[in-house]
Amino acid sequence: MEGESVYPEDLKYSREHEWARVDGTTVRIGITSYAQEALGDIVYVSLPEVGAQVKAGEPFGEVESTKSVSDVYAPASGEVVARNDALDSSPELVNADPYGEGWLIEVAVSDPAALDDLLDAGGYQEHVQGH
Repeated sequence: MEGESVYPEDLKYSREHEWARVDGTTVRIGITSYAQEALGDIVYVSLPEVGAQVKAGEPFGEVESTKSVSDVYAPASGEVVARNDALDSSPELVNADPYGEGWLIEVAVSDPAALDDLLDAGGYQEHVQGH
């Protein structure tokens, strides 16, 4: 596994530990495995409603764990087109499957070019190791 990223290669990453799965002009957003491990057991997730506007680099919700409450930052600007309602009753999905069932929101991106500023898996792994 030497040199191979522990983070999914098909995703983009923010320096605030969010991931973005780009599908055309829609982006599915969640927090990375690094973030959920650092937070510990997640007990509550606060997400915006569908139709809300999010702005790149600004908080759009909160993830509350047994240790702390952390803001979740938007890796791209746009309109929320879906939210993971399953997290209302099962916030632990973020711990169990951060890149799958534990996703947070989907955003219709207003400026897809901004996604180019995000890190790839290797860049994110270097960023985490630099902490």
